[in-house]
Amino acid sequence: MDGVGSFGAGRTGSTIDPITFAKQPQTILRVLSWIFSLVVFASIVNEGYVNMGSERLHCVFNKNGDACNYGVFVGLVGLLACSFFFLVDYKFSSISSVKDRKKAVMLEIGFSGVWAFLYFVSFCFLANQWSRTSAEELPLNQGADAARAAIAFSFFSILTWAGLTVRAVQKYLLGTDMTLFTTEHMDGGAPTQPYPSNSPGGGNTETTETYQSPPFTENNAAPTYQVPIY
Repeated sequence: MDGVGSFGAGRTGSTIDPITFAKQPQTILRVLSWIFSLVVFASIVNEGYVNMGSERLHCVFNKNGDACNYGVFVGLVGLLACSFFFLVDYKFSSISSVKDRKKAVMLEIGFSGVWAFLYFVSFCFLANQWSRTSAEELPLNQGADAARAAIAFSFFSILTWAGLTVRAVQKYLLGTDMTLFTTEHMDGGAPTQPYPSNSPGGGNTETTETYQSPPFTENNAAPTYQVPIY
């Protein structure tokens, strides 16, 4: 248990090795989620809208603007969330309060689980609308590669966000070693000494012991007999 603190992080104040941090499974999943979200977002924004003989742009997914808007929303928020949680992961061991660590882990569990579900909806929604898109609606196959990329990386994002959820749940179940933290640690304060100090300035508390003689030692003592002198 040396060097292990609450919720699987190092003890407060421990130094962070960037190489060790980069090799952690959670960091790898976070980086992959960031890349996948960027691909989904950029694919739809750059080539997800086509001009079909007019000045008005149409979404490549069956001309359904909601499909493009949903993909952009999920990708952009996922991109920003990955950046935020990446910073939280890097600074996690410097959080001194166990309650704050618990809140951070619970936030990660909730968001990662929700975003894994939203990417599942994105994959199903975009794939369904793309299957209904006819070749006539995309002259010269415009935006086809971007649409396929958005669908594919939406599926990959389901796996990475689900993996992040599992890692966060494992971190939460690991909990905290209560032998290392007192109640005052959980409130972010310094621990107090539960026992009186033996130092000279530690107080005037002294323990006195009362001695009781064994029973019947005085009453049962043999009387002394003095021989009379004649």
